[in-house]
Amino acid sequence: MRILLVGSGGREHALAWKIAKSPLVKELYITPGNGGTEKHGKNVPIEADNIPELVKFAQEKKINLVVVGPELPLVLGLKNALEEVGIDCFGPGAFAAQLEGSKAFAKKIMHKTSVPTAAFEVFEDYQEALAYIKNKSFPVVIKADGLAAGKGVVIAQNLEEANTTLQQIMEEKIFGAAGKRVVIEEALQGEEASFLAFCDGQRVKYLPSSQDHKRIGEKDTGPNTGGMGAYSPAPILPDKDMQKVGDMVIKPIIEHLAEIGHPFKGILYAGLMLTAEGPKVLEYNVRFGDPECQPLLMRLENDLVEVMLACVKGELDKVELKINPKSTLCVVMAAQGYPGKYPKGMEIKGLEEVEKDPEVMVFHAGTTQKDGKYYTSGGRVLGVTALGKTLMEAKEKAYQAVDKIYFDNMYYRRDIGDKGIAKL
Repeated sequence: MRILLVGSGGREHALAWKIAKSPLVKELYITPGNGGTEKHGKNVPIEADNIPELVKFAQEKKINLVVVGPELPLVLGLKNALEEVGIDCFGPGAFAAQLEGSKAFAKKIMHKTSVPTAAFEVFEDYQEALAYIKNKSFPVVIKADGLAAGKGVVIAQNLEEANTTLQQIMEEKIFGAAGKRVVIEEALQGEEASFLAFCDGQRVKYLPSSQDHKRIGEKDTGPNTGGMGAYSPAPILPDKDMQKVGDMVIKPIIEHLAEIGHPFKGILYAGLMLTAEGPKVLEYNVRFGDPECQPLLMRLENDLVEVMLACVKGELDKVELKINPKSTLCVVMAAQGYPGKYPKGMEIKGLEEVEKDPEVMVFHAGTTQKDGKYYTSGGRVLGVTALGKTLMEAKEKAYQAVDKIYFDNMYYRRDIGDKGIAKL
């Protein structure tokens, strides 16, 4: 098979690594890829949101399957464009991708299908939104409706902060068209977990739970990032509860989309808040999480390409997911200053030493390769991921590996996994 993988982050390196292991794969192309993906296939300089060029390339290279890493190409309709020329795509069409592309769309579908979620209202007018907030108790959550690279959500602690947020999103348009509408919802109390499922349009198969660390600072302080680390499983959502939770938060969505003629094929990701009243959905993503993808794929023992083909063909009932019983933990090494301004072009040292351990993988996110050396090119640079018999052992191995890697102005959190370890 010839496969095209779309994207350039740590998630895409993990996908490239796992796809390349499949005996079904003859050629793997990654667009645009990064310094790490080059080990597993051929990088091609086409941006992930350039739908016409991606379709043209897929036709020229006689691609059998396109695997989409990030959300933007899906929201822009890459699957629909590929379907028109007869090429299979792992990922939903533009309609179903609105589950991530529009917070208002997702909330309305949750409401319609009785999926537990926070109480909410949707606004397109700044003055109406402000009037509504004046009568609410704080904190409240304010979300830009569209895609804002994981940064369009603010938990406002008081009226002043809420007003400033609404002004920035709706009046100053700091997120552009993504802020044309806002969703205002109650702030849920509890602990977050990530819950992902393979979907074939009708059936679902659940991956084990994981937990992301969104804030830049230790003890979950500072601004939100794309994710500073993740681990699996999350003790707060044990394996024995997966079926029950999936029946509440994944199945109703899949069944509804099939009913209305937009079957969802790919990965559906529910970001959950585990509250005193039970799990509630914070948001849906229509692709693998980053960095959750890295620890999850290290635990998945199946041929990933076989699973993806079963999703595309509507044959997921023929697949049994095989999950490594060990724990995995991923530490993101970032450039100092991220998620704000950060330096680039720093040489990365120590990778060869780390990669000698078969239970440690260094997934590249923001890197480039030149003359056999790797350099930083993004805010999140590496995702150092380790397997261990316990979560504590996985953490120790990951941080031992982190300690062997060096680049100027590097930054990482030291407390990834601590909440899970405390629970155990």
